Amino acid sequence: MGCVQSFRDLCDREKNTNVRISLPAVCFVWQIAMIILFGVFIRYNEESSPFWIEHRKANNISSDIENDFYFRYPSFQDVHVMIFVGFGFLMTFLKRYSFGGVGFNFLIAAFGLQWALLMQGWFHSLDYSDGKIKIGVENLINADFCVAGCLIAYGAVLGKVSPVQLMVLTLFGITLFAVEEYIILNLIHARDAGGSMVIHTFGGYYGLSISWMLYRPNLSQSNRLQGSVYHSDVFAMIGTLFLWMFWPSFNSAITDHGDGQHRAAINTYLALASTVLTTVAISSLFQKHGKLDMVHIQNSTLAGGVAVGTAAEFMLMPYGSLIVGFCCGIISTLGYIYITPFMEKHLKIQDTCGIHNLHAMPGVIGGVVGAITAAAASEAVYGHEGLINTFDFEDAFKNMTPTRQGGHQAAGLCVAICFGVGGGIIVGCILRLPIWGDPADDNCFDDEPYWELPDDEESIPPVLQYNNHMRNKDVVESNFSMDQSDSRPRV
Repeated sequence: MGCVQSFRDLCDREKNTNVRISLPAVCFVWQIAMIILFGVFIRYNEESSPFWIEHRKANNISSDIENDFYFRYPSFQDVHVMIFVGFGFLMTFLKRYSFGGVGFNFLIAAFGLQWALLMQGWFHSLDYSDGKIKIGVENLINADFCVAGCLIAYGAVLGKVSPVQLMVLTLFGITLFAVEEYIILNLIHARDAGGSMVIHTFGGYYGLSISWMLYRPNLSQSNRLQGSVYHSDVFAMIGTLFLWMFWPSFNSAITDHGDGQHRAAINTYLALASTVLTTVAISSLFQKHGKLDMVHIQNSTLAGGVAVGTAAEFMLMPYGSLIVGFCCGIISTLGYIYITPFMEKHLKIQDTCGIHNLHAMPGVIGGVVGAITAAAASEAVYGHEGLINTFDFEDAFKNMTPTRQGGHQAAGLCVAICFGVGGGIIVGCILRLPIWGDPADDNCFDDEPYWELPDDEESIPPVLQYNNHMRNKDVVESNFSMDQSDSRPRV
């Protein structure tokens, strides 16, 4: 802790440096680098190249409909909408940071998916015969998954960092993601179809650790902007609804064709429905006068989709999905009420979007549910072939038992947490360097430093005398009473 504080103090003393890395330079240099690297490494795979015809004949494939594109592209569309529309609009709740919320989300998603195709390709899709990465539609889905982890981390630092810092966060986040994903899925052999561990737990703790490193003791100077207005919450609710509707596709997108994908969609669908009712109940119980808090409705209603991700393709059973959603609705909503203020006051973690309650905690719950469900699996429930297919008990893992698989699932969760916390601390140190052009403490949560803003519309005071929704309702009612006491006719 002492070393961290010393490093913070050193960076703060150097804030007046004139050296700044500009956004145009980063974008141009990065895109040129991507063009070169894609030219050297990236090629189409056998299902997206003209050699598909020969591949069909060699493998006795009867129709083009067997091409993976037709199985995966609908899910890819849904996931793509979640990344760019769902996450983007969910971050527009701040009254003066809507351009930054949705615009920077657009920037780092487009920036990150290119690097993700390379990083994940080197680990998963590299053809050693020619040294090329062969990509198809499933690679595009996985690249979006990779970007999702960084967008989750973005939520913790929303409004407090510069676009260049976000690109650095994304660059290192995707690199760490690709490594931890390979360790968890390939070396440990954990199953995580919906990414509760690989995406949400990692992304949540990665963002929280960065936020801890970038702690601003004087952030209260921007308190006037750290809130929402009516229309900004409505826009954020659009993001929530897109995410909520498409989450079954997110959790089932890369599962096995057939029963696994079918089961993952059903389990996610039910968990999300259960979470909504529970969130509404808890929000109303803990708010004054039994009213609902829009923060809870925007965020906690999605927690069930996060928590069911790891076990989505397992035999969780429909009632089990409802239980997971029920528990997450309670935990996530109470997290916004109690844990987020505690973290800011005592742990020095300023979590703008509350990603600890929507992603980190539900991600851990999802990892635990996955471990328990895997350990409890049996041939009586799955069938012999179903057990092998669901948990991929083949090749080097053909002698794996469900009990051991449960242990491997738990190990995968530990790896995700370690990579998230450790990687976030390291990247947070880098982001504290005074060369990134981050906003001042009194200028956070504001689009003005980074965007050309339109002139505000003229506010025309309402004229209707008997409109009960007018701002000066008490004054109007008072005038109306005076009018009633005057017996003379009024024009």
